[in-house]
Amino acid sequence: MDTLVSMKVFRLVVEAGSFARAAGQLGISPAMASKHLAHLERSLGARLLNRTSRHVSPTEAGQVYFEQCCEALDLLDNAEATLQDSHAEPRGQLKVTAPVWCANGRFASMLACYRERYPRVVIDLRLSNYKVDLAEEGFDLALRATATQNAPSLIVRPLCEVSFVLAASRDYVDRHGPFESPAQLADRPAVLPAYIKRPEEIRLQGPAGPSTLRVPTALKTDDSSLARHSLLAGIGPGYLPEWLIADDLGSGALVRLLPQYRPPSVTLYAAYTSRKFMAPKVRTFIDFFSEAFG
Repeated sequence: MDTLVSMKVFRLVVEAGSFARAAGQLGISPAMASKHLAHLERSLGARLLNRTSRHVSPTEAGQVYFEQCCEALDLLDNAEATLQDSHAEPRGQLKVTAPVWCANGRFASMLACYRERYPRVVIDLRLSNYKVDLAEEGFDLALRATATQNAPSLIVRPLCEVSFVLAASRDYVDRHGPFESPAQLADRPAVLPAYIKRPEEIRLQGPAGPSTLRVPTALKTDDSSLARHSLLAGIGPGYLPEWLIADDLGSGALVRLLPQYRPPSVTLYAAYTSRKFMAPKVRTFIDFFSEAFG
């Protein structure tokens, strides 16, 4: 007899508490269901069920086998579903949360390329520098930048490294610079991110190794776009993802400070809640951006 079919019969018998009900769901006779169970018990050399005239229940060995049997059957079902999904066209709404600094031209171009490849996916992108609960708030996916791993309850896939840059406006540098050492920035009130702990302590990697630059605060904000505009307005120096200010650095509107000293980069991760039955829209989005960033 087919052991895989016998395992499915055994699972249904335990869940239904009856050979007759399990057989009815499978479209076989109770006698055939009983034969499948006997086949399993002979193969395993153990009694799996306690039987009465009205009810069946697993033995101690049967309970252990039932739990492992369910896990194995679910794994096979998931593999089959994944294979079927791999041939399905991605479609539907994809709800993604990402850092505010993803509001830049490079990221928008990537979104345009993804949409051109998968036009039936509607991207619902919410930008926030705070970590949202994916399951509770109904998100399919999060893009998160952190120097450490994400929550252990999430599955994460690294996409790329994100570099940060110390910068200030050209006018600010003309008025207060040039800046040739971290000590020259130590008394300059800076534009700092409100969404991290101790933002006034800027860790730097320099020629002599790592160090920490402590600066006073001119402005603290949880909005990276506002921080960029504040740097451009000359409120003070600050540090932002290179993605966000690349065009400003290229045009000269912002000037890179202390190029030999760099804030540590962070890893951008794709984070999601489960590998089971991953929808094609989620899988293709992660694969596309992993390739694009790489």
